[in-house]
Amino acid sequence: MSIRHGLLALLEPGARYGARLRTEFLARTGGTWPLNIGQVYTTLGRLERDGLVVQDGVDRAGRVLYALTEAGRVELRAWFTRPVQRVSPPRDELAIKLVMAVGAPGVDVRTVVGTQRRHVTEALHGYVRQRAEALARAHEHPDELARLLVLEQLVFHAEAESRWLDICEARLVRLIRAGDAEE
Repeated sequence: MSIRHGLLALLEPGARYGARLRTEFLARTGGTWPLNIGQVYTTLGRLERDGLVVQDGVDRAGRVLYALTEAGRVELRAWFTRPVQRVSPPRDELAIKLVMAVGAPGVDVRTVVGTQRRHVTEALHGYVRQRAEALARAHEHPDELARLLVLEQLVFHAEAESRWLDICEARLVRLIRAGDAEE
C-alpha cells in the first residue's frame, strides 16, 4: 500500500499528529502491514515538501498536527480514481528462491516447494480464521470492514501461491520423469 496516499486519506477528515496516523493506519489495515513511526514522519516530511500537507499547529500535548492542503485533496481524489498499475511486478522472494534452487547443486527443489507449501497452508488457515472473526464483528464495528477487505486479499494471495506451488511441483515431477526416461 502506498504509505504516502494512505496518510493523505487518513488526513482527509481533519488534522492529525504522526503517532495517531500510525495508529489509524494499523487499525485500518488490521496490523497486516507494519508501519513504524519513522516512516510516518519521513513521509509527512515529503508530503509537506511536495505541498500536499502543512503543519497545522499543535495539540494540547504539544504534538505537531498535519493537515491536507487543497493540492493534497486533489492528489488524494486522483489516487482514488486511478487504477493500481501492474506493469512492473515487485520482486518475489519465493520465485527467486525457486529459480535459484533449480540449478543449485545439492538442493532438492521439491523439498523447497514442500516447505513453502506447509508455510502457506498454515498462513492460509490463520487468515481464514481471522477473516471469520472479522466477519462476525463487521456488523458491530465498522472498522472491521477495512480489516476484512485486507484479510480477503491475504486469503486470495495465499490461495494463489498454493496453486502456483502445485503447478511448480507438477512441472518438476514431469521434468524429473522425463529425465529418468531418457537414462
